[in-house]
Amino acid sequence: MESNVIGILVTIIVYLGGMIAIGAVFSKKNKDVSDFYLGGRKLGPLVSAMSAEASDMSSWLLMGLPGVAYLCGLAEAGWTAIGLAVGTYLNWLFVAKRLRVYSQRTNSITIPDFFSDRYHDDKHLLSGVAAVIILVFFVPYTASGFSACGKLFGTLFNMEYHTAMILAAVIIIAYTSMGGFLAASFTDLIQSIVMTTALVIIVFFGISNAGGLGAVVDNAKSIPDYLHLTVTRSLNADGTFSQTGYGFLPVVSTLAWGLGYFGMPHILLRFMAIEDQHKIKLSRRIASIWVVIAMAVAIFIGFIGMQMTNNGTLVSLFGEGSDKSETIIMEIAKLLSMHGFAAAVIAGLIFAGILACTMSTSDSQLLAASSSMSENILKGVFKMKLNEKQSMLVARAVLVVIAVLGVILAWDPDSSVFRVVSFAWAGFGATFGPVMLTALFWKRSTKQGAAAGLIVGGVMIFVWKFAVRPLGGAWNIYELLPAFICALAAIFIVSLVTAAPDKAVTDEFDAVSAELKA
Repeated sequence: MESNVIGILVTIIVYLGGMIAIGAVFSKKNKDVSDFYLGGRKLGPLVSAMSAEASDMSSWLLMGLPGVAYLCGLAEAGWTAIGLAVGTYLNWLFVAKRLRVYSQRTNSITIPDFFSDRYHDDKHLLSGVAAVIILVFFVPYTASGFSACGKLFGTLFNMEYHTAMILAAVIIIAYTSMGGFLAASFTDLIQSIVMTTALVIIVFFGISNAGGLGAVVDNAKSIPDYLHLTVTRSLNADGTFSQTGYGFLPVVSTLAWGLGYFGMPHILLRFMAIEDQHKIKLSRRIASIWVVIAMAVAIFIGFIGMQMTNNGTLVSLFGEGSDKSETIIMEIAKLLSMHGFAAAVIAGLIFAGILACTMSTSDSQLLAASSSMSENILKGVFKMKLNEKQSMLVARAVLVVIAVLGVILAWDPDSSVFRVVSFAWAGFGATFGPVMLTALFWKRSTKQGAAAGLIVGGVMIFVWKFAVRPLGGAWNIYELLPAFICALAAIFIVSLVTAAPDKAVTDEFDAVSAELKA
């Protein structure tokens, strides 16, 4: 085996071994299901901030965003990054503290729990509907993570796809099922550090091989409209490019990605788990600064790759379709690994960063889906009576079952499972987002209105995606935006035409508001 492959392999083995070790350490801290699913609300400001953002970014940060910048220029990548940065900040600003206080008062340990507890829904209708939504969107979302890991291992070590994918899934299942939420959160912190390190290494190595910072900037300026926010490029079938205006509707559609944050269960759970609500401002600053810098660097890596292709250092990533452009960081890392064993170890850290992006999202999704099935469906809807030991056993068993379903969905290496990521983001944003915002900020909202918002948002995602958006033209808008608006309208209309909430519900809302003001 060549020394560069050995160096990469050693680094990744150390990284994966560390993740399992963290799971083993935190397994001793799980005394009940509240600890397993919410970490006993013990997350500090740094861990909560970086865990939320690492679980958010997934492989999109180190693969998707640089690839879009490389292929299409600044417009699409830039507006998407702006929408996500704004969404991150607003989510921390408006939702984090209020959800932390409200969920502790209602003693909710999952997002579906919070919806039912907020409206005193004793029949658990809201939590049941919300749990089904989580399963519908998170199981295939998790499958995409397993698939990404399998393809990465297969590319690096010429492993058979299914073997590589199962190996990655087993590692993620191991540390998540052992350590639960705390293990996922602390591994997310480590993974955010690995991601950041990978970005920094790629930038410095890439600039040195691209001929310097000036060469990168000059090359970007020389490509017509490459740096403009109003024009985007698209790759034609014959390998040539066409340029189209990036007008008002595409901009609004792309910015709508930011709305998704208000409904992401794996991010909202981090808010609920924060130990000290008074340190949320510090977490917000850490999270917002990291997100802005990380996405800006990822976009710049796309520009670096373009110049490296232009000067012949890197092979062209255009001819084989847009998916090929997403491997730009992997290609630069492979180039780095050719400079001796030490360089191969550093390259291995970059590949570990790509793994970190994927794993930090997959573990959080597994926990969210597992909690929905065990806590909200089995115990909430079907009223299964379980003691703490039985609850922990069921929690881990359900997590494994969901992971197996993810492996089955990811079995076809040529499947389009990655396309579900943006669809799942829209699904959660349009269902949970409007309900979360109105539950936290509108005292007059009712459980009937919340149920209507969940159902209308979910239905509109499918309707807009498969029936309306294909019409093109003005209808070609990211399904999150129209579905979000429809869900919000449904909540307001149904809430106003149904009976006002009981006094106990409104008194609880007022108590939360008073605590926040105090």
